[in-house]
Amino acid sequence: MRQGVTVHYVGIDLAWGEKQPTGLAVLDAEGRLLHVSTVRTDEQIAIALAPYVEGPCLVAIDAPLIVRNATGSRPAEKALSKDFRQFDAGTHPSNTGKPEFANGTRGARVCKLLGLDMDPRSGRDRRAIEVYPHPATVVLFSLGRILKYKQKQGRDLELLRSELLTLMRHVEGVVETDVNWVGMRARVETATRKSELRVVEDQVDAVICAYVALFAERWPARTTTYGDFETGYIVTPALPDGSDALRAAIQEYAAQQPALAEAGRLAVELVTAILDEAGINYLSVSGRTKGVNSFAEKAGRTVDGRLMYPDPLREITDQIGVRVITYVHSDVAAVAGLLGEQVVVHDDRDMGEETASEGRFGYASRHLLIGLDAAREGQPAYETLRGRVAQVQIRTVLQHAWAEFEHDIRYKGTIPDEHVRDFDRRFTLAAGLLELADREFSTIRDRLRTGPAERVEAHDDDPRIDPRELAAFLAGQYADAGWSRTEHYAWISGLLLELGVTSLDELGDVLRPVDDLGINERMEYRYPPGAVRRLDDALLAVFGEQYVGLHGNAHRAPLLRQRLEKIMGAAGAVG
Repeated sequence: MRQGVTVHYVGIDLAWGEKQPTGLAVLDAEGRLLHVSTVRTDEQIAIALAPYVEGPCLVAIDAPLIVRNATGSRPAEKALSKDFRQFDAGTHPSNTGKPEFANGTRGARVCKLLGLDMDPRSGRDRRAIEVYPHPATVVLFSLGRILKYKQKQGRDLELLRSELLTLMRHVEGVVETDVNWVGMRARVETATRKSELRVVEDQVDAVICAYVALFAERWPARTTTYGDFETGYIVTPALPDGSDALRAAIQEYAAQQPALAEAGRLAVELVTAILDEAGINYLSVSGRTKGVNSFAEKAGRTVDGRLMYPDPLREITDQIGVRVITYVHSDVAAVAGLLGEQVVVHDDRDMGEETASEGRFGYASRHLLIGLDAAREGQPAYETLRGRVAQVQIRTVLQHAWAEFEHDIRYKGTIPDEHVRDFDRRFTLAAGLLELADREFSTIRDRLRTGPAERVEAHDDDPRIDPRELAAFLAGQYADAGWSRTEHYAWISGLLLELGVTSLDELGDVLRPVDDLGINERMEYRYPPGAVRRLDDALLAVFGEQYVGLHGNAHRAPLLRQRLEKIMGAAGAVG
């Protein structure tokens, strides 16, 4: 339907002959009841609906529109009955062998009289669809069975009254009724004969038909069309699918929770070890395993009535989450590149680039979906992580601050409607300022790398080289290196003490014969190694197995031996 144009949603509970009453109802786009009545003839239908079908409209008719099969039921009726029979909402068979369909359908004649297109896939402004109230009420009102408000043998007046009033209460929950509806309810409550209920019943069915038209227009993904234009069709709100499967998935996830928690711990350890081994500077590495309630909430999310994750155990990929916070933006790329070399990356999304491509400022983070590489897959230490994936979010500290604050305010708090646009503007402004700050921090670090190193004098009795003094020394020694984590300077200062190196002069003598360029070429770095990692390589080149055997290196001896093999292959690594 066209935007900005008044659209009417019309319901016709069409009798199969003109001797019985036909119910009519009209809703506007807001679900307000504009008209409700009963008529008998086709001409009366046309007259009553004329004000509402001259312009854009969707008319839902409870009667067959297209019947071409000679016997039995239409394919649409068979398919719908298969899904809804458990709710007592199966259809009556329609075929051309019945007198009422021998010369076409009354529904088609009414559509022609009103000038409506009957193709359910048509995008025209004035069209009609066939509907069926019973299955619609089952879905719309979450009924375990249809309401028994239709006159049939064995149903007394009080049962019919009770069921019809129940249906009317459900309708009042989705439609804004009018004074005519109030009168209909009063007639039901005071009826002394079943025939009095029948007049109201037709009109209630018509209102339901009108609402199905509105529902189908507003939520097409939550609507099912059984059959087709060639053999006949029925449009109805779709049964919610996957509920049993969803419950089973949540139960299975709960059973897996202990193993997932262990896998999450291993994922954090793995990422931390990879970054530390490479000497990349970062602020923090943290992780979490999605809780059962959080998983259930996400698994149950829908879009237009359909589950976002039909197979949640496989499709929800952030069950295990790792977050790496770096200081500057260039380190985000370095971390992503390093992980790409060390583990299997199943997916890599730069949310910042996606936001920028839309011409706006906002959420910025690098999201990787990683799994174990072939070598680690076979190691017993990674058994609980085997076959699983982890989502790794990599962002700068400023990006992280923006994302956390925005999430807390927008999703966990309540923003008054009158402040939404202003808050959107302010969040966008803040994102732009933080992006600028990230660039400035990167510039500061780049200039520090090229500037002269200033020595910092130690003023305590610790025999180790002061970590701050060591950092200043290494900034001059490896001017092209990235920063290392603060605690790593203290850690390698302890290794120097084990080697008997307690002053910068002694360290300078140790490093003088080392061919740094040869080591770098042999190590084939594709990321900027930090200053501590560069010193680590140099000490390994100078001291070899002695360095591997230090007490402070016991936890990484196998890795050091692998690196030593590479370093010793560098011609002239040590002069």
